[in-house]
Amino acid sequence: MFEKFVAKTEPRLRAGLVAAYGPEVGQEATADAMAYCWEHWERLRAMTNPAGYLFRVGQTSARRSRNRQGHLPAPDTQELPHFEPGLVPALGKLTESQRVCVLAVHAFGWTQVEVGELLDVDPSTVRTHLARGLRKLQLAFEVEPHV
Repeated sequence: MFEKFVAKTEPRLRAGLVAAYGPEVGQEATADAMAYCWEHWERLRAMTNPAGYLFRVGQTSARRSRNRQGHLPAPDTQELPHFEPGLVPALGKLTESQRVCVLAVHAFGWTQVEVGELLDVDPSTVRTHLARGLRKLQLAFEVEPHV
């Protein structure tokens, strides 16, 4: 049962933490959360939303270790396809919750329900974070929303 849980949960947990804290810190936070999962499996398996709890464990780990230069490192432009150069700084100006929701829904293709499960919040809260994050990005790029 533990292996099945890890196989299902770890990729989504990693994606959410990387969206929130960047690749390096997000992956370290995922490893810390999964180590916590291994050590406390009996308690976690009885929880209603163990993945949401592990996300919080990962957040705590990331906040302790994150560098003070910002959440998202500058991308290596030689390895990435062409994208708006201002996107990374604009994403970095969103709140953590807004950034996770925007990236999870629009970059990773998750549903708002899936994001809500990971963050342990209602889908309506995800919609709010998503709407506010997208609005901030639209303002940053001086783009009018589609109606």
